[in-house]
Amino acid sequence: MYKIVLKKQLSQNVFLMDVEAPLVVRTCRAGQFVIVSPDLDAGERIPLTIAGADKNNGTIRLIFQRVGKATTQLADLQPGQSLGYVAGPLGKPTHIENFGTVVCVGGGIGNAPLLPIAAAMKQAGNKIVSILGARTKDLLILEDEFKAVSDELIVVTDDGSYGRKALVTQPLDEICRRNPKPNLAVAIGPTIMMKFCCETTKKYNVPTQVSLNTIMVDGTGMCGGCRVEVGGKTKFVCVDGPEFDGHLVNFEQMTKRMNAYKDLEKQALEQYQQHKCKIGLK
Repeated sequence: MYKIVLKKQLSQNVFLMDVEAPLVVRTCRAGQFVIVSPDLDAGERIPLTIAGADKNNGTIRLIFQRVGKATTQLADLQPGQSLGYVAGPLGKPTHIENFGTVVCVGGGIGNAPLLPIAAAMKQAGNKIVSILGARTKDLLILEDEFKAVSDELIVVTDDGSYGRKALVTQPLDEICRRNPKPNLAVAIGPTIMMKFCCETTKKYNVPTQVSLNTIMVDGTGMCGGCRVEVGGKTKFVCVDGPEFDGHLVNFEQMTKRMNAYKDLEKQALEQYQQHKCKIGLK
């Protein structure tokens, strides 16, 4: 159950997995996520966005970055092995309709949850302009997949090693100044990137959706760890989102909350790495 049928390493710390989860595949839609655990008995539960689904094979695609204990455990698993469990789909799906022109802005691992949204928007008849950003060429993921669903693709890197040397906000600003301007922007990536994307689009009155999935902890609304302020009201990302109107999100508050568990996460990872060699020993 929840067997890993495919695993690829997309960049230094980013991995792709296709996992058997036929019940999730039946109803999942763009923007939703699943709760997974690498180990049934002792694994941490983490939310991961569904990056794709294959109804014929009954598999979902998960793309994750190796940063903490749970994602390191996931990265250690190989095809043929199984996840402890997969629960979902969870969260509200992306609202898809023919808006006109949709700008999809992805940063780093944010390209993964952005891809199914871009594909769904394209299928609904929208013109898709995609902007993908990464620190360097080696960290850029899913470029070919975005080419397949985009009418226009712009790639930028911080160091200029590939595409334009720029931040994603620079081409975004240029596109917002076009006549006609985009009808909608969708930005997913690091919190600071989404914040400045929203500041850019707000100047041109371009509606902007952001996905705040990186702040989720429990994924069911019970722990309260994903509290954010949207339009002056408290929201829980896992049950009220994960997508929100980016012009209403209090990114300063979210940034502070993102750092609340850093020390504990670091400690858990160090303990796992220290005891990893003892796995299987009695």
